[in-house]
Amino acid sequence: METVALNLKDYIRDIPDFPKPGILFRDITPLLMHPPAFAAAVDRMADHCRDLQPDILVAAEARGFIFAAPLALRLGVGFVPIRKPGKLPFDTHSFHYELEYGNDTLEMHVDGVSAGQRVLVVDDLLATGGTVKACCNLLEQVQANIVGCVFAIELAGLGGVKAVAPHPVFSLLQYD
Repeated sequence: METVALNLKDYIRDIPDFPKPGILFRDITPLLMHPPAFAAAVDRMADHCRDLQPDILVAAEARGFIFAAPLALRLGVGFVPIRKPGKLPFDTHSFHYELEYGNDTLEMHVDGVSAGQRVLVVDDLLATGGTVKACCNLLEQVQANIVGCVFAIELAGLGGVKAVAPHPVFSLLQYD
């Protein structure tokens, strides 16, 4: 399957005023519906991430799972989900964090990531970086070695890269 020549931005749909007026939503659904585009996205992420030599990938629910699972397979490593409270069936580590409009919590199985493991954080979109920063904080609690954060899309004007610092960031597509 030839994926190199695909312009992945051709498969991102702009939805104005969603989920509220003034927001321009970048919809990945057309990319997911087109197997060559989806494969190209995962392949390009894998090409960048291979040199990071992760031991394991993590992603926060739910859209991060879409890219993390096939990327983990391409890299030959495991995948650990990070979820909202009460969604994981085993003992968990938790991280509580503040959002613009309240508080939230993320959880990960206690046996998901070990101290010193090289971990790559994956998500579909980097905006303000709050959720990914919380993922990184959770991983730091267990003394994981975060080798980077990878995204399909980055909304550069929202400052997410600064929020995730000092961890390296790679995104396939950038929008202002």
